[in-house]
Amino acid sequence: MATLKEKLSETIKTSMKSGDKDTLTYARSFHAAIRKKEIDDRVDLDDAAVQKIAQTMIKQRQDSIEQFTAGNRMDLADKEKAELKFLQTFLPEQMSEDEVRKVVDWAVTQSKATSAKDMGAVMKLLMPKTTGKADGKLVSQLVKERLGS
Repeated sequence: MATLKEKLSETIKTSMKSGDKDTLTYARSFHAAIRKKEIDDRVDLDDAAVQKIAQTMIKQRQDSIEQFTAGNRMDLADKEKAELKFLQTFLPEQMSEDEVRKVVDWAVTQSKATSAKDMGAVMKLLMPKTTGKADGKLVSQLVKERLGS
């Protein structure tokens, strides 16, 4: 199976050949972020690290979309949404809210959590199961809901 960096290189090549300027721009931006991290840390990133960069960029796009929508700049918000969709193709299949709820229930039961004070223990169990597969804000919100805070 191809690595995410290989998939990205292939995307760059195909978008250059097909003349898809938007996809090419998104792919180059993502590639630049990966290369910057590799050069800064003097490492060759694996798929997990590439996904972490994609998640960071996705969070940035989500924040931008909120800001542009609040400022009534739908043209800019639409561009950010398109880039967000592109970046999401580099993440594993996202968990549904119901799936996240089930994992939260499991973690609360496992950690014997009873109040908001126990949130750290619950999150410690949840992070390996949800990282990259579910939005951290959603996970945190569901844990707070479950613990009644």
